Amino acid sequence: MPRSRRSAKRPYATEHVPLDVERATGGRRSESAADGEWVVQQVRGSDREYRCPGCDQLVTAGTPHVVAWRSDGLFGEALDDRRHWHRACWQARGRRAPTRRR
Repeated sequence: MPRSRRSAKRPYATEHVPLDVERATGGRRSESAADGEWVVQQVRGSDREYRCPGCDQLVTAGTPHVVAWRSDGLFGEALDDRRHWHRACWQARGRRAPTRRR
């Protein structure tokens, strides 16, 4: 009896699963605001602490937060300028004055 050429592994009858853009891009998205063009990435947490430029407080290790950098610079320069923000501070950055640098 001849064998079928169709693979049993490929599910021909299943529905198409749409692409999860969030997962495919690593959670990165572009944002345009009054303060420029930004690349923003949601981070679940990190093993390091960072200082939030919005409130000048620590983003403690393991805390979900936002990493943002300007997209209008060159690729290498922009990645060097990444900043780790609390999610609420990132969303409120247009309503707040810049914090003092230590």
